[in-house]
Amino acid sequence: MAPSRTVSLVTLGCARNEVDSEELAGRLSADGWNVVDPGERADVVMVNTCGFIDAAKRESIDTLLDASDDAATVVAAGCMAERYGSELAEALPEATVLSFDDYAQISERLDDARAGRSRPAHAPRDRRTLLPITPVDRAAADDVHVPGHGSFTSPEPSVPGPASGPRIPRLRFGDGPVANLKIASGCDRRCSFCAIPAFRGAYVSRPPEDVLAEAEWLAGQGVRELYLVSENSTSYGKDLGDLRALEKLLPRLAEVPGIERVRPSYLQPAEIRPGLIDVLTSTPGVTPYFDLSFQHAAEPVLRRMRRFGGSERFLELLSTIRARAPHAGARANFIVGFPGETERDVAELADFLREARLDAIGIFGYSDEEGTEAAGLDDKLSDEIIAERANQLNQLAEELMAQRAEERIGTPVSVLVEAERGEGWFEARAEHQAPEVDGATLLYASTPYAPGDIVSATVVGSDGVDLTAEPDGAGHPVDTIDDVAERA
Repeated sequence: MAPSRTVSLVTLGCARNEVDSEELAGRLSADGWNVVDPGERADVVMVNTCGFIDAAKRESIDTLLDASDDAATVVAAGCMAERYGSELAEALPEATVLSFDDYAQISERLDDARAGRSRPAHAPRDRRTLLPITPVDRAAADDVHVPGHGSFTSPEPSVPGPASGPRIPRLRFGDGPVANLKIASGCDRRCSFCAIPAFRGAYVSRPPEDVLAEAEWLAGQGVRELYLVSENSTSYGKDLGDLRALEKLLPRLAEVPGIERVRPSYLQPAEIRPGLIDVLTSTPGVTPYFDLSFQHAAEPVLRRMRRFGGSERFLELLSTIRARAPHAGARANFIVGFPGETERDVAELADFLREARLDAIGIFGYSDEEGTEAAGLDDKLSDEIIAERANQLNQLAEELMAQRAEERIGTPVSVLVEAERGEGWFEARAEHQAPEVDGATLLYASTPYAPGDIVSATVVGSDGVDLTAEPDGAGHPVDTIDDVAERA
């Protein structure tokens, strides 16, 4: 028998990286590797890095250094490894640096690293010119079943060509009722501040039948909510020749037996068509939730960002959504301190935030990213001014999110139970709360619930972005969060 090989995967960054790690784990398990939890002793520690912003890069470097201190073989994969390649390998000789192109032979690459067989690190390339984007989306793998774990392989390609449906094993790291489901990779947009298309590549959609097959497998694993992830979900299907592909896919996913919620992420305002709004606000099982990539509200800043829209158009979009679904959830991220941003632009953004009534707001200070158009722009702001503006708007955002949560007191919510916290308390999420980023709902009930249960409830209190709710028919008057705490 071959000697045992153990590997732990440390995932940094976004939900898309989490899916990539589960796919890599599936490949490794299929080839006889024992995948252990991060922190457990392993022959190889593979860090799926993030290379989006400076803070993420620093975290990636620190994690790689920490792993090397444990005397295990250390492998760097993911976006930072792809983006910097040989430069990262030179700076961290204790780590083996892999490219996306190595994913199809990941087991062989880890064997080489463990045995000390060196490979020249790749030279970073502009992946926008390469199809398909990530090898995890194109390489073939045999159907596998990993003892003790669920394993998914998609059906044979339903669309011909190199970007069509591969056969990919996936190994879930957790057993909770929510799972990420990747619908596409890459991005075709040319936002002046963003380097993602250069190292993730051009946009490639997964064929609908491939996505549906994985959704059915996830439902069999006990998943009740699908969180659709990609760099830009509203572009889904355009490379398949169907601009309405997402509108068609969402209802089909909601009809998968066992799936109670389908939630898309990262919607481009300029690509949201009336038909998509109708589907998101009126389809049973599809959450009325809008993760909107606004980035700013002042038109001069947005144009320098190579983006569309502005305060008026964004408010009209929100008004249209709420006319169809008054309690729809809406979140957005914003970049502050972009080159050339004026005090007037900041004031317009602040006014927009006050009027938009968003459930969740992310404020990020601008920083240059190598290889982007914005890095070469004039009228750069000092770090002090950027930090001051970001702090000012973050404080405003905290106040506005708390106000928005308070507005929901007394309203009905449908919550997904995720965990029991004891003494009658359950951690749950309402439809307007995405996993990990939008707060949670604490449910107080005498009835025992299990993870994955969907409960109709009424909001009785708020604490920042978090809500407290009671199941309908609990027999208690809707009052305040303090009253609920006293009853607990």
